[in-house]
Amino acid sequence: MEPRIDYSNVAPQGLNIMMEMEKYTKTTGIDRKLRELIKIRASQLNGCAYCLNMHTADARKMGETEQRIYCISAWEECTFYTEAEKVALELTEHVTLIPTKRVPDELYQRVRAHFDEKQYVDLVLIINQINNWNRISISMGNLATEK
Repeated sequence: MEPRIDYSNVAPQGLNIMMEMEKYTKTTGIDRKLRELIKIRASQLNGCAYCLNMHTADARKMGETEQRIYCISAWEECTFYTEAEKVALELTEHVTLIPTKRVPDELYQRVRAHFDEKQYVDLVLIINQINNWNRISISMGNLATEK
């Protein structure tokens, strides 16, 4: 696959809106390492190498451990993620795969046991934002490159 369109120059207004949402997600009360774990997990599910490359590098820069980055796809079987992180990752999977998984009431209640109303909304926005980026990146032919 080769890059297809220089979309930031073709549709700058649309990309500016995406960047404004990205800025918002960074102002939420959601822990920055958790935001990166969410982005990594959604990008794994969507098969977006470009975003995986970016967000694993970002997580490392924030001090996230290799162990936690490598094991994120098997988070349920790990003791080194907190219960709040686990429920946020489960929500990530359900929102990312919403046509088949939905977000059942039982999951919503478990998320709310760790996150208040505003944080729940912010988690959903963060998850949707990375899903948007994954879809843009894959559709436009973005490639993961060595830095």
